[in-house]
Amino acid sequence: MLTPKERLKMIMEGKTADRPACICPGGMMNMVTADLMREADVYLPEAHTDARKMAELAKAVYERDCFENYGVPFCMTVEAESMGAGIDMGSDIYEPHVVRYVTDSVSRFSALSPIDVSKGRARVVLDAIRILKEETEDVPIVGNLTGPISTAGSLMEPVIFYKELRKKNREAHAYMEFITEQLIRFGRAQIDAGADVIAISDPSGTGEILGPKYFKEFVVMYINKLLDGLQAEKMGTIVHICGQMSPVYREVDELHSSVLSFDSVVPMKEAREHLKERVLMGNVSTYVLEFGSPERVGSLTKSCVKNGSDIISPACGLGMKSPLVNIQAVLSSLKEA
Repeated sequence: MLTPKERLKMIMEGKTADRPACICPGGMMNMVTADLMREADVYLPEAHTDARKMAELAKAVYERDCFENYGVPFCMTVEAESMGAGIDMGSDIYEPHVVRYVTDSVSRFSALSPIDVSKGRARVVLDAIRILKEETEDVPIVGNLTGPISTAGSLMEPVIFYKELRKKNREAHAYMEFITEQLIRFGRAQIDAGADVIAISDPSGTGEILGPKYFKEFVVMYINKLLDGLQAEKMGTIVHICGQMSPVYREVDELHSSVLSFDSVVPMKEAREHLKERVLMGNVSTYVLEFGSPERVGSLTKSCVKNGSDIISPACGLGMKSPLVNIQAVLSSLKEA
């Protein structure tokens, strides 16, 4: 019997395991729900700023038979806050979000602060990873990064940012270089703290918004720069891109990650046809996970496997009201198969 870590490692290396792995990375793909918080008696928003509570909530995901990993943090705002953005820390029903931008133009990226991994919530995340590393074994620890485009759009008004990719191209590249260097620093620190896998979610970096040309120029370029800047000894990396892939499958295949992950608008069968040699992750509908039945969740899970998914996961972040029994149905249906 493979351990969860052994199974995931084999699959990420392109090898055949006994069955698909079942994970929910954290970050954008947050797995903390109201039911889980009650079960663990640990709550948000406190767990966003307390390493012990963050680690305990991450443990609860595995201990309650939801997914076969630990993943921190539980939001996409750590990087933006560390670089100077104002953050509303949310509550037990909604996630942290940006309430104050740092700059109004890519030309003024000097207003951004470098990420200091020794303080603030960046430090909390690293301490939570260290706790998980020390107190558990055989379960993969997934560290999370907000992708370069999504981080960039959290530091200034996104509409202005997208316009300036075209109008101020040279300055936009300098802005993206600075941001990507900060993400590399945070990612390397997570691996040093004990993360086995780094998952990068870049929901704002979609081919639908940018088109193939700018998707390749800004999404592929800077995610690859980030991936290539991480340590070679990591178990592997996951990249999650939102939106339709049909315009950009060729460009997506150029990403250097071990695994590619897509949301539920991408048919897994279609993704497999276009990305035959890649390890694919996804993409059980979070709508069904929140509002469907365990039987429907199980059916969707088996469909994902049949259509080519190597790693089963929710298609996006779970709704806070998603019933625990529905979430548990994903893993239980894999074990039954």
